[in-house]
Amino acid sequence: MKAALCKSLDGPAGLVIEDIAAPQPGPGEVLIAVKAAALNFFDTLITRGKYQSKPDLPFSPAAEVAGVIEALGPGVTGVRMGERVAAYVGWGGAREKVVAKVDAVVPIPDGVSEAVASGISVTYGTAIHGLKDRGHLKAGETVAVLGAAGGAGLAAVEIAKLMGARVIAVASSAEKLAVCREHGADEAVNYASADLKDGLRALTGGRGVDVVYDCVGGDSSEAALRAIAWQGRFLVVGFASGDIPKIPLNLLLLKGCDAIGVFWGEAVKRDPGANRANMRQVLDWIAQGKLAPRIHGTYPLADIREALGVIDRREAVGKVVLAL
Repeated sequence: MKAALCKSLDGPAGLVIEDIAAPQPGPGEVLIAVKAAALNFFDTLITRGKYQSKPDLPFSPAAEVAGVIEALGPGVTGVRMGERVAAYVGWGGAREKVVAKVDAVVPIPDGVSEAVASGISVTYGTAIHGLKDRGHLKAGETVAVLGAAGGAGLAAVEIAKLMGARVIAVASSAEKLAVCREHGADEAVNYASADLKDGLRALTGGRGVDVVYDCVGGDSSEAALRAIAWQGRFLVVGFASGDIPKIPLNLLLLKGCDAIGVFWGEAVKRDPGANRANMRQVLDWIAQGKLAPRIHGTYPLADIREALGVIDRREAVGKVVLAL
C-alpha cells in the first residue's frame, strides 16, 4: 500500500510517498481502507518534532480518517465488514490502510461523504465536548467564541447555535466576522478595533456572557473573563495566539465563575464511549442538513506536501483533506 512517510523532522517538505506492507488488525482492532484523511495545523508541527506527540520515525501524519472496514481483528463485535466509518487515530492516517481501535470508529450515515466525515473529530469533537460535557451550555444562554473564524472557532459557533445559545463571535477583522455570521453567529466583536470587554458587556446589556469558549489565549482571555456573567464558565480550549495568559485568580472569586479545561484528546482516551456518542450526534446533524462543515480543498495523497503547505501558510478556510 502507499503511504506518506515522515522520515526526518524537516516539516511537510520532507514527506515522501512509499509502498509499505499493509498492517493487520489485532484484538479489538479493525482495518480501515482509507478513502479520506483530514489534515490539521498540528500535522505541520508533528512533522517538525514540535508537537506534544512525538511518534517514532518513520510515521505518517493525519489524525482523522474515513473509509471502509476491510478486516476485523480477533474478538471484534459491533461493526461489520464493508461498513463506512470515521475514526480519530492520533497520527498515521495518511496511508491507504489504517488500523484503528474498534471503540474509536463511528459509522458514517447515508448522505455524508467520507471527505466531510474525515474532518469532524478534532474541531467538532472539541466543540461539542467543550460546550456540552464541560461547559454544560443551556439553551438561551450567551456564548462568546474567541478566535471564532478559525476551524475550531467556527465549529463552536455552529454547535452552540444548534444547542440553542445566542452566539457572539470574536475575531480580528470584518471579513472574518462575516464568515462567522454565515455560520450562525448572532453578534460580533472585532477586538482589533473595539475594546473586547466593553463590546461583550454592551451586547449583553451589562450582564456579561454565560460561557466563554477561548481558542486563542493571549490578552483576549483576561478581557473576556472580565466580561463574564455571575457564575459563568470560562472554557480553556487552546492558545492559537502562542501566548498562555496568566489570569488573576481574584476575577474568578469576584465573578463566582468557573475556569474549565477542555482537553479533548485526553477525554477521548479516558472515555471513548462518550466521544463516540458525541461524534454520532455531529454526524447525524450533518446528515440532517443542520451542519455543513466547510472543506477548503481535497488533494491526492501524492500532493500531501502541497496540502500541508496551505495549512502551514495559514491559507486554509475550512478543512484540507486527502482523497485516497
